[in-house]
Amino acid sequence: MQYAVLGGGALGLMAAYRLAQAGQAVMVFEQEQLAGGLAAGFRVGDVWLEKFYHHLFRSDRTAIRTIEELDLADRLEWIRPRTVSLVGGHIHQLDSPLSLLLFEPWRIDERLRVAAVLSFLKLVPPSLLEGKTAHAWLRRWMGERPYSVVFEQLFISKFGTLHDQIALPWFWARLHDRTTHLGYLHGGFQLLYERLAQRITERGGKALLGTQVEKVEQVNQIDGRWRVVTSKGTWHFDRVISTLPTRLTCRLIPQLPDEYRMRYDWGRAYGTHCLILSLAHQLTESYWINICDRGYPFTGLFEHTNFISPAEYGGRHLVYLGNYRPMDDALFTLSKEQVMADFFPHLKRINANFDPTWVQESWIFKAPYAQPIVTTEYRKHIPPLHTPLEGLWVANMFQVYPHDRGQNYSFALANTLVERIL
Repeated sequence: MQYAVLGGGALGLMAAYRLAQAGQAVMVFEQEQLAGGLAAGFRVGDVWLEKFYHHLFRSDRTAIRTIEELDLADRLEWIRPRTVSLVGGHIHQLDSPLSLLLFEPWRIDERLRVAAVLSFLKLVPPSLLEGKTAHAWLRRWMGERPYSVVFEQLFISKFGTLHDQIALPWFWARLHDRTTHLGYLHGGFQLLYERLAQRITERGGKALLGTQVEKVEQVNQIDGRWRVVTSKGTWHFDRVISTLPTRLTCRLIPQLPDEYRMRYDWGRAYGTHCLILSLAHQLTESYWINICDRGYPFTGLFEHTNFISPAEYGGRHLVYLGNYRPMDDALFTLSKEQVMADFFPHLKRINANFDPTWVQESWIFKAPYAQPIVTTEYRKHIPPLHTPLEGLWVANMFQVYPHDRGQNYSFALANTLVERIL
């Protein structure tokens, strides 16, 4: 069989690799110049750094096995960095059961109540939480004040006006999948995707980077042959796997029936925006800072070099300022200089010593469809892997529910998909 795989992110590359291992002919189409999708990197000195902050959890077993399979295990290190919350202008550690019991913004009775709620969520299956929103349920069971002090602003920062519509199983997964020790691939996760592309090529497949898919159509319904029209030519295949967002797949493949579109071309997703700064000095002492105070123009601050040593990046101190916004948000239209002018006064709120002269290098990266908006209706609109069109399969991060998007669940879904196809 000849397969076209649309999208060269974690899911697409893993699916192509598994197909190539099984002796199938496979060609991956990726519009960016690098493989990796949302996990792709860029060069900082002699190593890769992710465009959008990434790490692994101990629970990411599929990703760990994949790294081992691709002979990269010697680069994977497990570290326990410091995760904190900014509440009332002060930094408070909140990344373990002990730090929760010592968390000063909550009274002792509130800490115990929150601990009980989180313990319950750790134990209960997500099926029992269907139909409930995280906002209403957490507010009721944690108590209004504990919820508003920490969690409410995090939901508002991430989801804006839709913050009170997010399904409780989504929050369950955010809690359930996390571990205190985090994993990182020294040299950058880009090494993983370069290795996957290499293994695909070694097995006779191809990864066409910098190639945009323009149209996909079934040219013969009897034998199911497909035509894929791209910015670099047209090819024919027996089967097509789209790892693109379902909405984009529907645009590229007009032959999908109306009933399919009505059910699965549904919902909203936010884009992601990251300003990355290379600083001459350390900004904070923490890796991950949840911004629980109002008025900040970024969702969170992530000082990567409090996780991985600055020595790995030529002494640079690297800071991510991340956002999820609707894809028509004005933030995506601003120049880097405008974004920095807006963000820098708020860095001084976190570290009064910060000065713009600390900034040695800076980068901005943006991507659409990065965060699906998981409402209580979401589950009804998850598409099956196989579409009504013969030879057309769809697999994307919309289908990893209730888990959030991530490398691990993309790899796992790719494995499931190829097992199903073969």
